[in-house]
Amino acid sequence: MSQESKNLQTSARGMITPQKVGNFVLNNALIILMVIAVIYIAIINPNFLSTGSIVNIISQTAAYLPAALGIGGCIVLTGTDLSAGRIVGLTACVSASLLQSTLNMANKMWPEIGALPIPVVIVVAMVIGAAIGAFNGFFVAKFKLHPFIVTLGTQLIVYTLLLIYVTMGNNNGMAIANLDKSYTDFVKGEMFNIGGASVPWYVLYAMILTFVMWFIWNKTKFGKNMFALGSNEEAARVSGVNVFLTTVMVFALAGAMYGFTGFIEGARIASNTANTGFNYELDAIAACVIGGVSFVGGIGKISGIVIGVLMLRLIFIGLNMIPGMNQNFFYLIKGAIILFACALDMRKYLAKK
Repeated sequence: MSQESKNLQTSARGMITPQKVGNFVLNNALIILMVIAVIYIAIINPNFLSTGSIVNIISQTAAYLPAALGIGGCIVLTGTDLSAGRIVGLTACVSASLLQSTLNMANKMWPEIGALPIPVVIVVAMVIGAAIGAFNGFFVAKFKLHPFIVTLGTQLIVYTLLLIYVTMGNNNGMAIANLDKSYTDFVKGEMFNIGGASVPWYVLYAMILTFVMWFIWNKTKFGKNMFALGSNEEAARVSGVNVFLTTVMVFALAGAMYGFTGFIEGARIASNTANTGFNYELDAIAACVIGGVSFVGGIGKISGIVIGVLMLRLIFIGLNMIPGMNQNFFYLIKGAIILFACALDMRKYLAKK
């Protein structure tokens, strides 16, 4: 082949063709549609892009982000985790019950327990989440069960534990509230102020967790093994990856993230019941798929998960600001987003194949 022909081929590869434009639009159709929706909402309600609204969007993104970071690893392994929301609920109730105010002991769920240090409660919540996650990972790895089935069963088990827990001590099934001020200040206290809108401390915690998860995914042997296992289990096994241990660790890490989410939600909600964390896994799964974490396995980026969570929060907060919007349609919209995102993901996979 002549040098001139090679130059022509190189130029052709660099050219923007209608086919390339079409593929880009199709591959990013969901994000493009969401951006259009955000622009539409901003037009009909200018308050959507006010300082207070933007801070609220960032805050809610930070609240939901840790759970999405956890479930993203499960999806990388071609699985999912339907128990995430109930783990968030259980750890939220545990955290809130251990950090209730000691000023009125009669209303305290465990009056015999005094004021516990906040770091201890964080560890307790994350250990509970990690233990349940490891339980999921054990059944997936040991018995080759699909994560959908395993985590569906765990979801019911954890919900039962949650129902039992809220009836224990002095609580009798009531909402766990009356939290210690140190707990609420640690989570919801003002980190700094922007134009009169308060940015809470848990935004910083979400940023730290995001960096930690990025480091684990991209700079550790465990992260490389996770992606290798998600891409091809047999090839990973032959190359020396401990499939059992890696699977258990991925689910345990996800559970720890749910536990931290529960700790944050315990103070953020401030009145915790057995319904705390309900359907959080749907938001997390949708955010991951929107962000490019593929159910095919072995594909995903932390930055994509952050973008996915942010886009979802933009849409759902924006929907609340549309005059006359029926909130009963929110679950329909969530379901449609998940189906559309998965369909696009599978299309990209089949095209590559």
